[in-house]
Amino acid sequence: MALTAGGPPMSDGVAVIVGALAAFALKLAGYLVPARLLSAPRVVAVLRLLPVALLAALVSVQTLAADGVLTLDARAAGVAAAIAALLLRAPFLVVIAVAAAVAAGLRASGAAT
Repeated sequence: MALTAGGPPMSDGVAVIVGALAAFALKLAGYLVPARLLSAPRVVAVLRLLPVALLAALVSVQTLAADGVLTLDARAAGVAAAIAALLLRAPFLVVIAVAAAVAAGLRASGAAT
């Protein structure tokens, strides 16, 4: 049983069904929005940048947070190394290898957890 914020317990099955219904409703709302509203220049600009912003937020939370606390560890060093490799125009697989090697090296040396 999972607990909801300030309410009675909710079973996992109910949570899955509620989440599925919410996803369906959101998808349906996307089809019901008139095309003229989505073709405005400002809306187009926001919609183009939204995936980048969401991905950046996800990466930063997964990299810099542990148990709800800001943490600088081997993950942050790996991301910094990946950014450096990207700035040097390295191929994607090299970027991933550099980030993994830096994080693994720091963890193996005991310099970071």
